[in-house]
Amino acid sequence: MLQEFKKFAMRGNVVDMAVGIIIGGAFGTIVKSLVADVIMPPIGLLLGGVDFSNLFLTLKEGTTAGPYSTLAVAQEAGAVTISYGLFFNAVFSFVIVAFAVFLLIRSINKLQAEEEAPPEEPTTKDCPFCCSSIPIKATRCGNCTSELPSDGS
Repeated sequence: MLQEFKKFAMRGNVVDMAVGIIIGGAFGTIVKSLVADVIMPPIGLLLGGVDFSNLFLTLKEGTTAGPYSTLAVAQEAGAVTISYGLFFNAVFSFVIVAFAVFLLIRSINKLQAEEEAPPEEPTTKDCPFCCSSIPIKATRCGNCTSELPSDGS
């Protein structure tokens, strides 16, 4: 059983998937920081100084009565909240990750399409007598006026 597992784990697909998951996790952390630390502060500033991570709705007050200035204060007090600002940040992060993955897949598909494209049919051929380039359907060379063989050469 151990040898079967080793054979399974060392297959290319499993190793590739593991590398993808690790890189994806690191990419998710970077995007989360990008959204929380770079993108959302200017958006909040444009909307009048709103900090999206502190947008919440109190369903039930905690041990100390509200209103609570921040989500952290509300959670420390034991209040039950709906943290819609954090949800908004998560949705924004998802959109950025989805767009980045879309661009990556699009690039990979474009590269694969270029590799798989059939070679273009030639439109010219060389005259066997004077070696000049002539149209592929020509029966006589336009440069040396030689009659071309009918076998297409």
